[in-house]
This record gives sequence, C-alpha cells and structure tokens, in this order.
Amino acid sequence: MAIHSAVRRVEVPPELRRRRRRRTLEGWLFALPLVFGIVAFQAAPIVVSMYTSFTSWDGFNSPRLVGGRNYVDLIVHDPIFLQVVRNTIVFTILGVPATVVLALVLALLGNLKIPGTAFFRMAFFTPYVMNVVAIGFVWYYIFGPTNGLINQFLRNFGITGPAWLADSAWVIPAVVVVSAWQGVGYPMMILLAGLQGIPEELYEAARIDGASAWSRLWRITLPLLTPQIFFVTISQFIASFQVFGLIYVLTKGGPGYSSSVYIFYLWQVAFQQGKFGYAAAMAWLIVALIAVLTWIQWKLQKKWVFYD
Repeated sequence: MAIHSAVRRVEVPPELRRRRRRRTLEGWLFALPLVFGIVAFQAAPIVVSMYTSFTSWDGFNSPRLVGGRNYVDLIVHDPIFLQVVRNTIVFTILGVPATVVLALVLALLGNLKIPGTAFFRMAFFTPYVMNVVAIGFVWYYIFGPTNGLINQFLRNFGITGPAWLADSAWVIPAVVVVSAWQGVGYPMMILLAGLQGIPEELYEAARIDGASAWSRLWRITLPLLTPQIFFVTISQFIASFQVFGLIYVLTKGGPGYSSSVYIFYLWQVAFQQGKFGYAAAMAWLIVALIAVLTWIQWKLQKKWVFYD
C-alpha cells in the first residue's frame, strides 16, 4: 500500500520577499565595483588578447585576421623564439632550486632562538620589496668586468674573472644569482611560518629517542614542511617565466639574445617591433605552458607532499 504524503507549500509573506530582494540588490550594489573591475580590467583584456593572437596588428591600423599563422611562425619559423625559450628554461632550472634551497636554509637559520633573528629576517626580506631597478643598477656594478666588486675580489687571488654580463656563458648564471638574492625573502617567510607551525612536542620526543639534529631535520622538519616547500616551488616556478625587470636593467637581453627570456622578448616584439598579434600569441603560449607544467607538478606533489 503506497503511502502518499502531501507537501503543503509554505507561502512567503510579501514583506519578507521584499526584504530578501532588497538585501540581494544591496549585495549586488556593494559587489558592483569589483565585478566591473574584473570585467573591464581582466575578462575583457583576456578576450581581446585571445582575438588579437589570431591577427596581424601593429597597434594603429585595423587588425587583420591571419588565423593560426602567428602560432606557426613562433614555433616553426622563429629561431630567436626558440632560443628565448631555451634561455627561460635554463633560467628556471637554475633559479628555482637555488631560490628554494636558499630560502629553506635562511628559514632554518631565522627560526633559531638566538638574539638578532628579527634583524636577520628583515635583512633578507628587504630586497624582495625594494625597487627592482635600484637592485639591478647595484648588481650591474658588482658584476662589472673591470672595476666590479666580484672581479676585484678574484684578482686578489690571481684569478681573472669573466665579463659576467657580457659573456654568453655566464650571463644567465649571473642573473640567477641576482634573482635569487632579490626574491628569496618571500619564500623564506613562507617556510619560516611553516617551521613555526611544527609542534615542538615532536622534536622533544625525537630527542628523548636519541635522534640527532640531522635525523630530526630529515624525519620531522622536511616532511612536515613539504606543503610550504611545494607552494614556494610553484610560485617561484611561475615567477621565473615572468622575469623582466632584472633582464631589462642588467643585460637588455644581451649579449645578442643570450639572456633574453620569454617576457622580455614578448615586450620587444610588442613595443619595439609593433607586432601586437605576434606578441599576443606568445602570451597565450606561455599561459598554456605554465598551466600544463603547473598541472604536472600538482599531480606529482601527491607522491612527496605530506598533509597532516
């Protein structure tokens, strides 16, 4: 025997409906400036950029549709683009591990309970918020081929240093050094916050069991710090594909195109050569590349990142 239950519809009083509509309208009015900003300054430029990537446009005349020719020319017919991609990959391979390892070492030192740690943290975080142009000019003279501080120091030991920023073999490593020094402050603070969130009871129990400092580092600190390490690795990886200021100030992409990286070459194509359609295609290629590589890293993190 089927049991039928009648559901009585509850009528909402007109006053309550008007109050709900008024609150909904007020909410949209408060959100309207943000929605307008997202549409005007993010969504619309993304759509325009996608359309522009399929055109030939110099920024002044009307865009002319060329289909996927920009993408084909970039990948197949532009040797400079391929060199720039190689430079960017080398910069990333050298720069990301250097920055993350240096940040980890500095975070471990900054977590020590000794006098002066507050000044130590501030000293290494300050370059991160400094003007990149000022940093570039300072390091430009440090790497000077004759009167630079590094080569002067090497001459004291009878070593003739290279022309760091004018030597195609040394220019990328030199920029990596500056980038790691300038950008280490932010990942250091993230890792430091992670260190301070590890329960002290775990270290006390390990000491009672006779674990050495090295064993505590490998078996407690690093495993529990892997979420923060993963985060700073991803953020540094993305930032390495977007470096521009240091290249512009230190090398202008030279010698030749030896230090020209992706965003710098994109800027040259767009604002020096006036090929905005070509540059838009470059922008979408780097977006796709970063998305794919980030997705791969996100999948791989399940094998080594431990969440408590």
